[in-house]
Amino acid sequence: MPESQSSSPKKRTGASIDLEARALSFQDTYLCPICRHGSITGLTLMDAFACDFCRHILTANLQEQTVQVVDTQPMTWRWNGRRWLSGTLQNGQFTGLIWLVGIAVVILPPTLIGLSAYTFPPLPGSRWAWFPVAWAWTTLVVHLLMVSWLIAEHYQFSPYITGKVWIRHWLRRQ
Repeated sequence: MPESQSSSPKKRTGASIDLEARALSFQDTYLCPICRHGSITGLTLMDAFACDFCRHILTANLQEQTVQVVDTQPMTWRWNGRRWLSGTLQNGQFTGLIWLVGIAVVILPPTLIGLSAYTFPPLPGSRWAWFPVAWAWTTLVVHLLMVSWLIAEHYQFSPYITGKVWIRHWLRRQ
């Protein structure tokens, strides 16, 4: 059989991607489920993996084919043989209460500012007549950014983690 048609699964090296399904094992290298940039490899004498890019440590359960990050908030990913599936989102961690509070924090403050500007409008022709509308829009944008940051920090989304790691590397070079 030619080497190109080998029946063994391919390992991830550089930009290559696995084409065949394989079981999670400590001898292989996998794409990091947290940052999706680095690769995780098994730690010697431990039932854990470590990422060479974001430096997170993940404990592994080979029977269930899952890994769980241990150095931040507990998040779980399940290996399906080809890629990581989030185990945290399937457990219903996104509750309606979190979303309700987030929406209230984004909507209520600018609504109150806009309502007060509508109830007590500035004098017509005043130099600062634009300020209440600009203040309401600025409040909306700032509160939206704050809630988005808190949700990304809590749930540790992969693009967010990758961005944090890139910024940390960039600041160290400065």
